[in-house]
Amino acid sequence: MSEISEREFYGPNLGYVLELYERFKEDPDSVDEQTRRLFEHWRPREVSLDGQGTVAAAPAADVEKIVGATKFIRHIRDFGHMAAHLDPLGSEPPGDPTLDPAFYRISEEDLAELPSSIVDGPVAGRTSTAKEAADELRRLYCSTTGYDFGHVHDPEERFWLREAVESERFGGKLDAGEAKRLLKRLTRVDTFEKFLHRTFLGQKRFSVEGNDMVVPMLDRLLELAADSGIPGAVLGMAHRGRLNVLAHVLGKPYEKIFAEFQQPEKGEQPSVAESPGEGWVGDVKYHLGIRGYHLEEGEEDSRVEVTLAPNPSHLEHVNPVVEGMARAAQEDRGKPGAPEQDVDASLPILLHGDAAFPGEGVAAETLNLSRLRGYATGGTIHIITNNQLGFTTEKEDAYSTTYASDLAKGFEIPVVHVNADDPEACLAAVSMAYAYRQRFHKDFLIDLVGYRRYGHNEGDEPSYTQPLMYEKIRTHPSVREIWAKELEERGIIEEGEAERLVEEVYSRMQEIHKNPSLGRAEEEGMGDAPYTPLVEIPETAVPAGRLEALNEAMLERPEGFNPNPKLERLFRRNRGSLEQIDWAHAEALAFASLIEDGVPIRLTGEDTERGTFSQRHAVLHDVETGERYVPLQNIPQAKASFAVYNSPLSEVATMGFEYGYSVGSPEALVLWEAQYGDFANVGQAMIDQFVVSGQAKWGQASGLVMLLPHGYEGQGPEHSSARLERYLQLAARENIRVANCTTAAQYFHLLRAQAMLTDNRRPLILMTPKSLLRHPMAASTLEELASGRFQPVLDDAEARERADSIERLILCSGKFYTELVGSEYRDEAEDTAVARVELLYPFPEEQLREVIGGYPNLREILWVQEEPKNMGAWSFMEPRLRELVSGGLPIIYVGKPARPSPAQGSAKFHRREHAEIVSRAFRGEDDGRKAEAAVRGTQARTTQGA
Repeated sequence: MSEISEREFYGPNLGYVLELYERFKEDPDSVDEQTRRLFEHWRPREVSLDGQGTVAAAPAADVEKIVGATKFIRHIRDFGHMAAHLDPLGSEPPGDPTLDPAFYRISEEDLAELPSSIVDGPVAGRTSTAKEAADELRRLYCSTTGYDFGHVHDPEERFWLREAVESERFGGKLDAGEAKRLLKRLTRVDTFEKFLHRTFLGQKRFSVEGNDMVVPMLDRLLELAADSGIPGAVLGMAHRGRLNVLAHVLGKPYEKIFAEFQQPEKGEQPSVAESPGEGWVGDVKYHLGIRGYHLEEGEEDSRVEVTLAPNPSHLEHVNPVVEGMARAAQEDRGKPGAPEQDVDASLPILLHGDAAFPGEGVAAETLNLSRLRGYATGGTIHIITNNQLGFTTEKEDAYSTTYASDLAKGFEIPVVHVNADDPEACLAAVSMAYAYRQRFHKDFLIDLVGYRRYGHNEGDEPSYTQPLMYEKIRTHPSVREIWAKELEERGIIEEGEAERLVEEVYSRMQEIHKNPSLGRAEEEGMGDAPYTPLVEIPETAVPAGRLEALNEAMLERPEGFNPNPKLERLFRRNRGSLEQIDWAHAEALAFASLIEDGVPIRLTGEDTERGTFSQRHAVLHDVETGERYVPLQNIPQAKASFAVYNSPLSEVATMGFEYGYSVGSPEALVLWEAQYGDFANVGQAMIDQFVVSGQAKWGQASGLVMLLPHGYEGQGPEHSSARLERYLQLAARENIRVANCTTAAQYFHLLRAQAMLTDNRRPLILMTPKSLLRHPMAASTLEELASGRFQPVLDDAEARERADSIERLILCSGKFYTELVGSEYRDEAEDTAVARVELLYPFPEEQLREVIGGYPNLREILWVQEEPKNMGAWSFMEPRLRELVSGGLPIIYVGKPARPSPAQGSAKFHRREHAEIVSRAFRGEDDGRKAEAAVRGTQARTTQGA
């Protein structure tokens, strides 16, 4: 070898290269993979650092070639997807300058002189030179599949993914039998859409055409699940392609689908389900869910039960619901302690839209749940059915990223982009996705790049807005036609065989349409009947002895556990006795009694383990080790699981997850708690589209409990109101329960009642307190928990003793009751009774009639509330109270005027205004300062007891 100067050998990076080499000599693993390969193939014999010495080594040009070649190879792996031909419509890929060897000042000839060993991996073993290896990598990474893994940090996952691509163990050509089966499948998919298009002209549908391969991909995915022994899958998707998935993945009969398109003949009476005024609201056919078995062709024993979750047009909002349903199916809740999870008990699959996935925030919130303790489902397979178009919005206006899938990169989810017109590449992608899920139990995303054959629905004219794209689509063959031609060229089928298959399938559909064996299909739903009237409130009392034993068990600590001393003193003082039971204590006793009864419980929310107001402390932490201890997971009486998790700072996804979990676990008490009640605003779409209407639209029953802290304490507009009025506006035909309790015992009995009404499930919206959590007036005795049941209305016990003298009845709800009865005006108003409406919906008509009828000399009824007039319960209560009373008895509102904001930010103004309301309620006065002083005095007296 010739001697050359250091400057010539190393170029301008002398110091850096020497430093790397010295580090490599000490520890080869201390440098990155590319640098390690470089130094393994070339090592300098002697290096002088004074700038004057010489070195005997390979020529400088060889080193530059090796460095350039290794960088070039790395960038093929990392950025080859930029040169992949992903668009079925033929647009040129964007490319990347780093994918050209000239970028590194090397040529193809240079690559041919270097050994393939610099490439490493499976490709190096089947090639001789770096050029052969680079050509092979370009074939793998730059064809019709783009592998997008550069953002995955975990080295084990990165190496697994690279090996999976370069070994081609999930790819390759289909054998003749598999190829023909795929053709038959694509023929059914394509012909089904064409039949609907021709037969039901003008009717809205959202065809899969342009992304037809999604159905065979789901087939492959479910077949792999069946082979692995996974018994069930939960599938979420929007409307596009839904009918095809229903027919060909879940096996919904063509007869039923065709019947749903039928319009009543002239003079034909609508069915009961269509009659106005009935409880069954229903939904359009492309929103409905179904549960069915996916059968592998020819193998009846190889099947997976698939639940397609119903969902509204709020697109990605079904995502967390699916995750919750899957988690519920994965957990064994029948044993004490935390529920045991088997992630192979259910496979979650989500189909996304290319505009909706980056556009809808719930998608990001759901991805964030994927690796969290309380929400992980062992990996979800995501498929973006990429139309390259959102309604009429092109991708340049739909998302700010290179790909529609780039959102997933922030969560280190591997992404494969694949051309929807390459069937074998599509099946390879889904096989890799499933294997990755099973190996690492993490999410995987496939970006299925296709197009949309027609407009947003088949009644649109897409060329109005995308004339060039739709000129291409108009003449573009379907994937069935492309695949049929491919099989003809391979000699797998004869010429004309594919068209004869189309004719057979089309004729069969025509026959079914003309002579349906099932007649008009009934509306389909999931779960219970859409309307079931409420039953009587059950007996929920727990014997005192049981409660004492449960309480003692919850105060036990494992040997060697060191709880926080201050917190432990509070526990011993406040929960060591059952004489005065506060709100959180009653909740703990309710939970303990339920898991003793065999009812599993899941409680989640922001800071829920401790409680927003430091009231719960369901999880204790060892002050020396940080170890967690959950008393309710360790009581010896338990016969079911108890789970409690702090949620991420999210409302819409976590609320949707718990809704889905409650649907999937009808035997469990599932509770979601907002940090403050008005934070549920963020999840309003989930409330509107699922929680309050899911049963009416889809027959999907849920017993979800929403705990929403509510109460005005002068903390401003964002920490006062849980927007009670919104839930009451959404209440109809007993679809939900809405309560605003005032005592710990009422809360105890209501939780137990909700858990016991499993045959009459519906969500419970509960306004929970803040200041009342420790207020002595809200505390209850052991006897109140050990007897009775939840009371929808609480009468004024003192006033009842002098019922004939009562002329004014104040009705109120929640925290404001304590301000009314704690006022010194209460003692003066001997002609006034104060009753509490604890259950606002279903409206407690009989109980209120009984209370009102118990005061024969009433002259007026007042509704008093802390919320502004246009909020709270007034608008809901007024018409119902007027219907309830006879003889023109006045129904009077006492409270704040209507306002655009629920509360003011001034604590001083808040106190004065509430004092005025209390004064008007009892005396009809507005002496605000005097009233405020009276209220302050009352507050001082009552807080002394706390």
